[in-house]
Amino acid sequence: SVELYIISIAVSRPETSLKLKDLVPVLYQEGSYHGEPVTLGVGGIDEVLLMSKHYLGLINDDWLLIYQVTTLQHRMYFAMKKISKQHVVAKKQEGHILLEKKILQEIQCDFIVRLHAAFKDSRYVYMIMEFCPGGEIWTKLKEAGRFEENIAVFITACVVEAFAYLHNKGILYRDLKPENLMLDSKGYVKLVDFGFAKELSRGEKTYSFCGTPEYMPPEIIQNQGHDFAADFWSLGVLICELLVGSPPFSSSDPQKIYAKILDGVLNFPSYMGEGAKSLISKLCRSFLTIYYEDFSLILHIAHILFKCHPLMSFRYLHE
Repeated sequence: SVELYIISIAVSRPETSLKLKDLVPVLYQEGSYHGEPVTLGVGGIDEVLLMSKHYLGLINDDWLLIYQVTTLQHRMYFAMKKISKQHVVAKKQEGHILLEKKILQEIQCDFIVRLHAAFKDSRYVYMIMEFCPGGEIWTKLKEAGRFEENIAVFITACVVEAFAYLHNKGILYRDLKPENLMLDSKGYVKLVDFGFAKELSRGEKTYSFCGTPEYMPPEIIQNQGHDFAADFWSLGVLICELLVGSPPFSSSDPQKIYAKILDGVLNFPSYMGEGAKSLISKLCRSFLTIYYEDFSLILHIAHILFKCHPLMSFRYLHE
């Protein structure tokens, strides 16, 4: 869980001049707060955050806060992640944070959130990210219950473009879920949160146990070593959740989730189209197990499948 606050950055050229000392919290919620700007840092900001929490009604997380920020002069909006160093060290996540920063600095993809700047002080790491005003796909999905196929097609296509870009650069994502998909100002879907991302060479496997239980492929659960195929498995789970409203393998108990995933039984509702059933089955079962050993082959076949499969046709968008 994270908190969202509105603050302002008093700088003229955010692309080149963003400095931590220039960040000041200026909360506005329909003009309800008119306090003096407070320098962002170790002192002062906590009082402003507590004042803002009451009427934004969002949940606090002790180690991660997310703010909406803007430049006073140009009114350019960003999202700022504030990450507790103490938590990162305690959880031995230093490598993940540094790799996330490195990957995001190098990425230039229309379907992946952009990192504009990064700072640190004695207590926190700050990342100034592209702001996506449309919010999370997860929120939209919960409001709708489930998406019509044309909407699921559009979201999936955006994710496929992001995965194609990442995999071509040797980056494994490993944390696909509706909570990590955001809508930008133009209505396109962008991938966010690269805390579990991993740089991987062709033919290499990695053995970290990570990800969201409902989206983990069998090879992660069984510690068999995984590669880019793990992202395709999670894509199949995502498509199912978009169309049904819940993932195909779910339970309040993670161990039961893992058992269902290893059983591999997929039950589809009667209203789901045959194209969707076919694609999900290929992604979450036989398709991936056949091509694990050949990196180039799985990418080639998978990306052709996504572009040619009936579910991936954009004809619905023009009706």
